[in-house]
Amino acid sequence: MNEEQGLELLCKVLGSVAQQMSGSLGNIHTALDRLLPADETERTGADTQSAAILSQSYYRLLRVIRNLSVAPILAEDTPFPRGDEELVSWLGDLCSQAQPLAEEMGVTLTFRCEQPRRWVAIHAGYLERLVWNLLSNAIKFTPSGGRIDVTLDFRGGQALLTVSDTGCGIPEEMMGLVYERYLHPERTDPLPHGLGLGLPLCRKIAERHGGRFLLTSREGGGTAATVSLPDERLESDAVKGPLFDYTGGFQNAMVELSDALSYRVFTRRNLDD
Repeated sequence: MNEEQGLELLCKVLGSVAQQMSGSLGNIHTALDRLLPADETERTGADTQSAAILSQSYYRLLRVIRNLSVAPILAEDTPFPRGDEELVSWLGDLCSQAQPLAEEMGVTLTFRCEQPRRWVAIHAGYLERLVWNLLSNAIKFTPSGGRIDVTLDFRGGQALLTVSDTGCGIPEEMMGLVYERYLHPERTDPLPHGLGLGLPLCRKIAERHGGRFLLTSREGGGTAATVSLPDERLESDAVKGPLFDYTGGFQNAMVELSDALSYRVFTRRNLDD
């Protein structure tokens, strides 16, 4: 079996694993609610902490399943179907969802675009997956007191979406491995670093939009990820899916950023907001 065949088989397996896990995850949440009901008022500090840790673990598993469910796109190169989306407000809304959670971790997150509106043809479901993966990485590796800047610019016939942070950066010797760690279990970092699927998915999503993905980083000097997409309209309706989108009614941003947040964020008060 060559490397290309191995990648195709792996991606198919990952998609099947995601489907198998999703059913069990729903059962876990039902059991969790029965053990720690929302209307239970006489709860000790230890109970509250345990409930938050359980909720965080549930959200993290849900996020892993989401990435696994789209992993099969890594083995394909055909362009995504795209539809016109007002990109400025679309991206600004995602950043607004992430801002309060970043602040919980002591990190400032800002969004800037000089143009008030711009319609661009994208696959909104897959591009959202890209943005959440970049924001999760940025929050995860930026210490308290740091900042994350999300910018959207339009020049040279390209829409340029950049997520930069003041975090720890990536060591030079690791830069050549960031897109293939998921293929080598021995290179997978311990929690909360995940399976190493995030950046490969980001690059593939950019490429299948007809664009490019550029990652620059310096150890101790932060990281910047730039997605370059064709700045064009197709006069067609926006494309949302299909994507795996099981949330159970929970806050989408908390699911997507769960591996970058402290368990203290996952209290019943925050989950019920």
